[in-house]
Amino acid sequence: MSEQPSSPEELDRLTALIDGWLAVQLEENPTVAAVDHGEPGERRWYVRLDGEEKSTTTIWFTLGQRTLHYETYVMPAPEENHEAFYEHLLRRNLKLYGAAFAIGAEDAVFLVGQLPNAAIDHDELDRILGSMYVYVEQFFRPALRIGFASRFAP
Repeated sequence: MSEQPSSPEELDRLTALIDGWLAVQLEENPTVAAVDHGEPGERRWYVRLDGEEKSTTTIWFTLGQRTLHYETYVMPAPEENHEAFYEHLLRRNLKLYGAAFAIGAEDAVFLVGQLPNAAIDHDELDRILGSMYVYVEQFFRPALRIGFASRFAP
């Protein structure tokens, strides 16, 4: 990872690269339902994806001086089986590349990761978007069945 923060010119170049890549995704990727931007002056994007196991997943991309941070809300804190729920997610972390399950505000579960600014290109953005989508689709329902088991009882 670069020790030096990106210059304003480099951040402008990366912002344009991400904007262009997202415009193509919105036009050509049928899974991408919408792309929104953060507040004026923010280098933040919200990418809403249509899913199957989880109907909608929104990935937030935030460009900082050193890294591109990305995250998505996965589900609220579990109602029951807390130990088994968190063990399940921690074990899944071992199989993930570039992302990890984490506990956020109000103990909700997020999937988070970051990439050095020097590594941002279309291939890496594709990998991040695809990986985040697959990880949520793959692990959402099993975690839901553990943390909200009584809702699935016959």
